[in-house]
Formats: sequence, C-alpha cells, structure tokens
Amino acid sequence: MKINLTRRCALFLAVLLLTGAAFAARRAEHVFIISLDGGKPAVMQQSQMPTLDQLVAEGACTWAAQSVFPSITLVTHASMLTGVQPAKHHITWNAYKPEAGVVKVPTVFSLAKAAGLSTAMFVGKEKFKHLLVPGSVDEFGYNRKSGGETLKMVAGEKKAVKEGTVMTQSVAADAVAYIAAKKPNLCFIHFTDTDSTGHKFGWGSPEQIKAFGEEDAGIRAVLDAIRKAGLAESSVVIVTADHGGHAKLHGQNIPDDMIVPWIAWGKGVKKHVTLSAPVLTCDTTATALWLLDVPRPAELDGQPVTSAFE
Repeated sequence: MKINLTRRCALFLAVLLLTGAAFAARRAEHVFIISLDGGKPAVMQQSQMPTLDQLVAEGACTWAAQSVFPSITLVTHASMLTGVQPAKHHITWNAYKPEAGVVKVPTVFSLAKAAGLSTAMFVGKEKFKHLLVPGSVDEFGYNRKSGGETLKMVAGEKKAVKEGTVMTQSVAADAVAYIAAKKPNLCFIHFTDTDSTGHKFGWGSPEQIKAFGEEDAGIRAVLDAIRKAGLAESSVVIVTADHGGHAKLHGQNIPDDMIVPWIAWGKGVKKHVTLSAPVLTCDTTATALWLLDVPRPAELDGQPVTSAFE
C-alpha cells in the first residue's frame, strides 16, 4: 500500500513538473492577430486611431512590413496564417470557391491545435473558409446575416466583382463575446471596412479615413474584452494588414500595395520601439508559434520577430 501510494505521489509530482515546465516555456498564453484589410500605413497615419496609437506607443512597431505578391486579400492572408509564400501554399485566387477546397499546408491554427491549444477566427469575408483546415479552428465567425456587398476591382482583373462583407462592428461583437466566454489561446480577427471603402471611394479618401476610425473602435473593443477576461497580462496582440492600395484598387508589386504595418503589444513586448529589421507577412505565423511555444515546421518561410520582444 505504501509503495503504491509513493509511486502515485511520484507520478503526480512528475506530471506537475512537466505541466509547469510547459507553462514556463510559453512566452504568452494568448495571441490575438488583428488584420486591417487594405491597411495602408500612409493612410492609417492620417486617420484618427487613438487605440492603435496607444499600441504603437506602448509596444513595438514598423510601418514598413512587406506583404507578398500578388497583394490581394486571400493570397496575402494565406501567407500571413501559414507562414509560407504563395508558391508553397498554392492559394492563387481571391474569391470563395468551394470547389477549390482548403489550403493544403499547415496553418497557424492547425499547428496550435495539434499542440493542444484553443483557436478561433472571426472574419469579414467568406473566402477565409479556404484556410479552415478540418479540425483546426474551434470557432469560425462569419456572420453572413449581418453582412452586405461591395463592388471591387483588383489589379489585373478585367471587371469589378461583387463580394460579401461583414463590417467591423459585427465582427468585433462576435469576437468580444467569444473571448469573454472561451478565452482562446490563438484568435484571428479580420476587419474589412477599409478595403470596402478603398475600392468604392479610393485609398486615402475621407470615407476610408473614417473607416479606419471605425476599425480602431473595433480594436478597442477587442482590447477591452481581453482586459475584462483577465488575459491582458498573459497576451500578445499583433495588428497588421494584408495589403495597401492605390486609387481604387490593389494587387500590384508596388510599395503602395505591398507595404503594411506590423505592431506588437502585450506580454514581453519591448516598449516604445521602432523595429528596424525587415518584417514580412509570413513572420506573423512564425511569431505566434514562437510565443505559444508551438514547434515550427522547417518549411516555414517566416521567422519570429524576436526583436520586438524582451
């Protein structure tokens, strides 16, 4: 009896030590990636975005991160959320095409899920379903009922196309409710207002500048939810974008379309730092995995942005 009890105590202690070691190795318990669709830095810096300004002041930032080509929403987000270039993830289209299936390489969600972490996505466009590797996301929020349509033209296309879009207020509300209830380890949130207004009125238009303000309110709502859920001390928030834009379109290999912001804030992030080393869209997945202590595949093109952290 004493021997069995001793063995059980030893086993229990070993489990506690292993659990503690795993917890200690994790740099953050929660990572929130917020993408501002069409987030051109030059326009963002002209807009009233007090919440984003606070994240920049209190965190690490570059206004010169580099997207991938072609600089269109689904392709660039595929690279952002897989950590590899388009030549590897093979997402080459920019619309929801159910017949095309899902991405064939691991995503940041599937890798996190394999490591036992909880995951969620809240998006403004249905085409993100192409990034839903089966079993990789606990909650996928695309609130079609509250959506509308936008008419858009992408560089290289011959005609404008209609696309369904769910605006920031709805996406943020769904994300906020889920964060409060489930406290996911990894959560991606996509705001699309600025892309819609860019295509309709032009990049840098008064309408788009107003939309950046509305997305800033969405960021504030998410941050408030993180704080209310008691996660602020254990979380990192990354705010970035898929592409910029010019005139009323994007998709070209030019700075207006290819340069995006990359901002980190939260646990372990250096304060008041402007990042000087190059940052790439693919680095977002690598950074999230590094923070969550999830093994990174050798095939990843991205690298953790370690210069942003203590």
